[in-house]
Amino acid sequence: MITKAIVFDHRGRSKAGQEGPVEVRITYNSKPYYINTDIKVRGRELRDGMIVGRQDADALNEQLRIVVGRIERAVNRCIEQKIPINVSEIKKQAYNVAVTDASERLAMLNWLNDQVAILNVKEGTRRRYQVLISRLRQYDQLTAWSQLSIEAIYNFDAWLHQLTKVQSNGDIQAEREEVKIGDASVYNYHKSLGALLKRAVKFGIIESNPYDRLRGEFRKGVTENTEFLSEEEIAAIESLHPIRGTQMAMARDLFVFQIYTGLAYSDTQAFDISNYKKVVGKWVNIGNRIKTGVPYVSQLLPQAVEVLERYGMQVPKINNTQYNQSLKIIQHACGIKTRLHSHLGRHTFGTRMQALGAKLENVQKMMGHRDIRMTQRYAKVLAESVRDDFSMVEEKLKTK
Repeated sequence: MITKAIVFDHRGRSKAGQEGPVEVRITYNSKPYYINTDIKVRGRELRDGMIVGRQDADALNEQLRIVVGRIERAVNRCIEQKIPINVSEIKKQAYNVAVTDASERLAMLNWLNDQVAILNVKEGTRRRYQVLISRLRQYDQLTAWSQLSIEAIYNFDAWLHQLTKVQSNGDIQAEREEVKIGDASVYNYHKSLGALLKRAVKFGIIESNPYDRLRGEFRKGVTENTEFLSEEEIAAIESLHPIRGTQMAMARDLFVFQIYTGLAYSDTQAFDISNYKKVVGKWVNIGNRIKTGVPYVSQLLPQAVEVLERYGMQVPKINNTQYNQSLKIIQHACGIKTRLHSHLGRHTFGTRMQALGAKLENVQKMMGHRDIRMTQRYAKVLAESVRDDFSMVEEKLKTK
């Protein structure tokens, strides 16, 4: 009889609270065989054969599933062919590399992971690096320095474009669907990997960075469909008055603040009124966006000042996850079909400014867009909206 189990450090060599090996225990004819998966976690992060409580849990579980499957097939071959179970040989087959090459197989990922832990960067940037490393683990074809090449980068790009994510259409009751991740997300993976490989060159780990020869090959792309709220939808949100001090009230006020300033979520959370100066009775600031460093010009409209005054001239502080959760409830309460999210207020601001007659070049400065094509998205959706109205009028004229 054969049984299988996923266990943590069966020799008990890992110190309490530190990472240790995840192993596959194969029991055949009452004799156990332990095969290291080369995955390391803390003891509490392995439950019922699954890795939990880690940001990279999904990627590690996928890697574990693949390795365990290979081990099972190798053991079954031994039994079918009536040959002794050799742990070293099985591990070779499971990884398709010699055991002595195991450290090389994950050398790049281990180095990247160690560097991300000590980098002096914002937590948001660190999380993006950690997600990248999780993707590389999941991909499993670009984990060693010897695998690094221009061709490998192109193959990784093709794999990224096949990835999917779960997306909701905004209706709380609706089923969620899987869609492929966008060009902007793929671009950010390349940007993160390129930055880390640049550091590897600096420290002499590798001689050159493949991305230096791929400049301009991977583009962020420009989203074609930019959603925004109508005046009626904005009015519905402004007329909603949750109980003061609640998370719902803070989310509603922050969203209104975005609608009237065009600031991205990260910029609102770094907002400081002391950076603004009174110019002819108006609060004005020339700052730099947190995410991109691109300069922008901001003038606080009365509706934005009204929000600030409720919080002692500060912006309500709320983490992004709670913010988006509250926005879903606000959307449902206001009967809005468009999915509310933390970037929609900014989109609405850009579209609204142009609809009210602001020049495209000035909206670019208000939004802090590096490329005016990003600002032109708002002009495009306005043109589409105008055409929709013409079509509506044409249909009504036909009935007369």
